[in-house]
Amino acid sequence: MSDTAARDEFGAFMPGPAFRIEGAEAAMLSGTTFAAKDLYDIQGQRTGAGNPDYLAGQLPAAKHAWAVQALLDAGASLVGRAITVEMAFGMAGDNVHYGMPINPMSPDRVPGGSSCGSAAAVAGRLCDTALGSDTGGSVRIPASYCGLYGLRPTHGRIPLSGVVPLSPSFDTVGHFARDATTFETVGRVLLRESGEPPLPKRIMWATDLAAAADKETAETAQRVAQRMAAAYGGLSRTRAAPISTDGDPLEQWAADFRTLMAYEAWKAQGPWITEKKPKFGADVARRFEIASQVTEAAYDAARPRRETVTQHLKLLLTGGGVLCFPTAPGPAPLRNEPESHEAARFRAHVLCAPSGLARLPQVTVPAGKVEGAPIGLSFLGGPGTDATLLRLATTLAGG
Repeated sequence: MSDTAARDEFGAFMPGPAFRIEGAEAAMLSGTTFAAKDLYDIQGQRTGAGNPDYLAGQLPAAKHAWAVQALLDAGASLVGRAITVEMAFGMAGDNVHYGMPINPMSPDRVPGGSSCGSAAAVAGRLCDTALGSDTGGSVRIPASYCGLYGLRPTHGRIPLSGVVPLSPSFDTVGHFARDATTFETVGRVLLRESGEPPLPKRIMWATDLAAAADKETAETAQRVAQRMAAAYGGLSRTRAAPISTDGDPLEQWAADFRTLMAYEAWKAQGPWITEKKPKFGADVARRFEIASQVTEAAYDAARPRRETVTQHLKLLLTGGGVLCFPTAPGPAPLRNEPESHEAARFRAHVLCAPSGLARLPQVTVPAGKVEGAPIGLSFLGGPGTDATLLRLATTLAGG
């Protein structure tokens, strides 16, 4: 058994024989290690998407997923396959078959999902970085809960080949790191960025998104944002969503996200679920049951609203603007209070939906602690500004 597998006191990795795939020698990431969420193909292994019935129907992968190969080519060594919430459809980090990984930074709290094992492995120092996926917050939320840096890139910017889909128009490759330098270096490899990114022109505190978080969380995150923004002319205030007389627009954005994502999830996995009738945990089974009931009419009604959000945010961020706000509504929910997990998921959708709907990049950085547990601060930029956001993270950390 490898040292990494022996040290997995956080339950971050999938059960099975330990393995290590060496990265290229004398390359940018040589000497570093990474884990890959159990959605990513690893040559010669079967990909299970967190579910034994799905795993049983798979053949060994003929080649690595694009992102796995990119990190290996850059010198990083692959040391484990990380647990995911089944089919990546959940935000607390529970998996009825393989267990919920321990949050190394707050063992009494959930690690976040669906990239729970990836976040736990990095926070627990089992590896230097890890691949996750982010459809509705599955990198950003675990990063916030575990005190990590995390990226959700511009949609389509990093190839998804060799990754099990959930909702194709929202799915993205993402990654975690404990320190800003590793975070930026790995991100630039995945983004295929070599030049110097432009600096942001203005940093804006999104007052309406901040209001969707707990008061102490918002105030703590804002203090970090103000310190960072001092180098960019200070922190201005704005709204992410336009003022509306017809209800809360952020709640509408979150509802549209859920409709669109669920419809696509059933399109992607419904035929297999209908045929094989896999055993899911109760929460995941309920989400797929709800997804199966989303009508094409509801999907078609939400699509034009998504494009309105996209155009609004692109205009707001044009010319180098960056929005900042708390990544999650508060610290991670307590593990022993499962009744709070779904409510936390719905609250998190309000903060996660804007970038997903508009297909925009978002990074989250550690922003201190509330109730003794980590919280995150997010930066949301215009399309293709991924490298700028990575550099912001490094600047904030003093790198």
